[in-house]
Amino acid sequence: MSDNNNIQFIDTASALNELCAALQPFDWLAIDTEFLRERTYRPELALIQIAAGDIVAIIDPLALDSLEPLLSILYNPATTKVLHAAGQDLEIFYWLCGKVPENLFDTQIAAPLLGYQEQLGYGNLIREVLGVELAKSHARADWMRRPLPEKQLQYAADDVIYLARAYPIMRDRLQELGRLDWLQAEWRDMTNPERYEKPAEHMWKRVKQVNNLKGARLSVAQHLASWREVTARTLNTPRTWLLKDPLILDLARQMPDDIDELKHVRGLSAGTIRQHGKAIVSLIGEARQSAPIPIGPQTRKGGLTVGQDAAVDLLEAVAKLYAAELAINATVLAPRKSIEDLIRGQTETAVMQGWRHELIGQRLQRVLDGETKVAIEAGQLQVIGT
Repeated sequence: MSDNNNIQFIDTASALNELCAALQPFDWLAIDTEFLRERTYRPELALIQIAAGDIVAIIDPLALDSLEPLLSILYNPATTKVLHAAGQDLEIFYWLCGKVPENLFDTQIAAPLLGYQEQLGYGNLIREVLGVELAKSHARADWMRRPLPEKQLQYAADDVIYLARAYPIMRDRLQELGRLDWLQAEWRDMTNPERYEKPAEHMWKRVKQVNNLKGARLSVAQHLASWREVTARTLNTPRTWLLKDPLILDLARQMPDDIDELKHVRGLSAGTIRQHGKAIVSLIGEARQSAPIPIGPQTRKGGLTVGQDAAVDLLEAVAKLYAAELAINATVLAPRKSIEDLIRGQTETAVMQGWRHELIGQRLQRVLDGETKVAIEAGQLQVIGT
């Protein structure tokens, strides 16, 4: 644990300006955020934590009229922003500014290229890299309360203090192994706006079991999912507070014609009917008259045959051999779903893109093409002809 006396708590404009002036010379910053989103569509920002050199600061956005000086620092493309499992943090910055910062380094994404487990949590990463056991007692704390208890502030500060210590170690190891550049495509993908605000008309693809619907029922489900997304954003309310996935499917199957029929749909609350019933009925009426968006082969994937499933197992075994040579987590090098796509003949899949294409994708393709043979010798799997 760090000394709490060295943590700056920034809750005035003058303190924020002083902090940003001090951060200006640094070429990388460790960043984390605390937020709540249980009652809203967009995350409610509660704190921003920053560490650089000897600076450890906690910024209180609830007390500040503007974060502009800090955002100018964070959006400077010359400065590397170091985060762990950055998706939700970047979503916050996306909703603040309509875009996310460039020049990123996500330690969770980088970890498997150093042989660590995929999707490694922050506490486990710090234990693996630094040998430090972090407290977990405030993981579900209320970050909107003010004043924040000292222990809670310390917990928030630790998230960047140890991140700032782990980053140079991980960066230097990746550089020594010649793997730092492998991650550039991953970092660029993290700045894609569609990661944070997917088109509403595509949100039906995330509704579980929607692929089981056809014709007018599918069209209704697609329209309802799009309406739910737009309405949730407009009202800043969780989408499931409007309609949960099973309700979308039930409405699509039953296609009620009026409010009275709508009242007989199980699970649909009286409040939802009162506030949105007319809109839902009208939408169902329009959708049932229109053709659905076709479910393409990548959305509706049939099960693999026994032979295809066995081929996936074989390619996965080949990938494990190369992963062991490279000291990379095998599930990151060649995700099973991506190998399944390859067996189905799809080339736009993870193992055939970016750094994976050269390391494993081409090798798996040679096995598929019969150019490389696989055999068992002395009880060991051997890849012949690479």
